[in-house]
Amino acid sequence: MYVPTAFRELDGAKLSDFIERHSFGVLVSQIEGAPFATHLPFLLEREAGPHGTLVGHMARANPQWELSRGQTVLAIFSGPHCYVSPAWYEADNVVPTWNYVAVHASGKLEIVEDAAGLAKIVRNTTDYYERSRPTPWKFDEDTKFAERLLTQIIGFRIQLDSIEGKWKLNQNQPAERQEKVANALQQAGSENAKAIANLMKERLNRSRPNDS
Repeated sequence: MYVPTAFRELDGAKLSDFIERHSFGVLVSQIEGAPFATHLPFLLEREAGPHGTLVGHMARANPQWELSRGQTVLAIFSGPHCYVSPAWYEADNVVPTWNYVAVHASGKLEIVEDAAGLAKIVRNTTDYYERSRPTPWKFDEDTKFAERLLTQIIGFRIQLDSIEGKWKLNQNQPAERQEKVANALQQAGSENAKAIANLMKERLNRSRPNDS
């Protein structure tokens, strides 16, 4: 990913938080010389490896797992994004842009085929995404249905070799322009615009000197 210095995010904890908050990502690999992508939910095991390990599963019928086994793959996680109008800068010689937040993570694809390993991945995934519900649904791996389900999927682990974040929030513009854009986005009404506005304001507040 092309990341100019002004937009680079290096805080590992922040990158991990982002993956957990935007955990439905895209797994990209090469199959017969062409890119191949699958949209999947991921779990992040933060302490497994220097940058953590991504865990998930896909349909056994999906050729990606078998043809990408052992390959260095890329997982893409996207956050809020929105259009930025040059009119908001109230300045000359400016152009439109797009503000957004994204994380790319890569490592070797390891396949999990054994029933116990698969069951653990499905159980952990279900528990993670059900945890906020008043009465969480539980995956019962001891049923005939579950046994049949586990024969139709394949699990994977990706111990991350690298992780990079891009927080493109107008940091290359003067603070007063950033403030104007953030205020305009706050009034725009859309969920994405408000999320980007909040991120911009957080950064601006951190960069201001502490008067206390």
